[in-house]
Amino acid sequence: MEILGVKFAPLNIPLQRRLQTLAVATWIFIFAFGDFLGYILTAYLLLYTQTIRYFVLLYLLWMYYDWDTCNRGGRSDSLTKRMRNGAFWRYFCNYFPLKLVKTVDLDPTKSYLFISVPHGILSMGVIGSFGTDVLGCKKLFPGLDIRTITLDQHFKIPLFRECPYLLDDDSRTRTGGCAANAKSIEYLLSTPPKSPYTGRATILVIGGASESMESMPGTYRTIVKRRKGFVKLALKHGTSIVPVFSFGETDLYDQVYGPEGSTLRRIQNYIRNFIGLAPIIFSGRGFFQYSFGLIPKRLPVTVVVGNPIELPKIEVPTTEQIDKYHKKFMEHLTELFETQKHNYIKNAETATLEVNL
Repeated sequence: MEILGVKFAPLNIPLQRRLQTLAVATWIFIFAFGDFLGYILTAYLLLYTQTIRYFVLLYLLWMYYDWDTCNRGGRSDSLTKRMRNGAFWRYFCNYFPLKLVKTVDLDPTKSYLFISVPHGILSMGVIGSFGTDVLGCKKLFPGLDIRTITLDQHFKIPLFRECPYLLDDDSRTRTGGCAANAKSIEYLLSTPPKSPYTGRATILVIGGASESMESMPGTYRTIVKRRKGFVKLALKHGTSIVPVFSFGETDLYDQVYGPEGSTLRRIQNYIRNFIGLAPIIFSGRGFFQYSFGLIPKRLPVTVVVGNPIELPKIEVPTTEQIDKYHKKFMEHLTELFETQKHNYIKNAETATLEVNL
């Protein structure tokens, strides 16, 4: 039913689909407003409660002690195994739906750095594929300790910082909940996994906030040409790089797009440099209508893991060596896109991967 240009959802939608929408909407709310709410709730509890404020003070002291955990492989917690397999994440993954595909088997005794593109608006594909166990990442890549990398700002927010930590695995090892900085990634690449794991896969969405501003339906743009730090780290530790492509990620939201050089892009870049987050103007759908809102569109997203690129171990790689393997990675990424696009996107004949941004 459509009223004044707004397309409303029918009333007889099955309960399962309603729960799927609720799960995704809850995650969006936490992601979008969690930082702000963390500060507000902490301030309120400290200033306007009598007994709870003392527990908050103890929490803040413990937070100071725990400050660097995100740079040392994340936190262990026996509760998080259930969280990663819980009903919430099943509804989340089935909403789109999300799918994880591997093209080759990976050596379970080696270390890998998964480089995922495109970022999209909120990287839903990577969250569902590697931040949870619902899509079977542990079965597809047996023996690998899988850890996702997220913005280090999230680990500095009282209360909210526990959300990314809850994407960790069981108490025998630590999975996920690690900060997106060189110190954290170096720790993961240089530290051997704990039993029962024999190898490791570190998941990094390379584009970040800058690439989210390039996300538009039907397009695949990546700023990987500008990002070479991951190659330097991989060479330093002799870690194989694996290209990962998230097909359909950019179709989930529309946004008001400002090309490079436009007034809108200059304002966005200024704010992004100041707060570390991209101030994008985007729209998906709502709870009861499909025309606008913060919830992503119900469209399939398939995360495809490509062939690993073997790198030598070079303690201090030169600029020429970094450029050589960075070029090789871009070639493998383009090849992955071209060979797989016909399987997962509708406009495959005209779709191209733009890497020269």
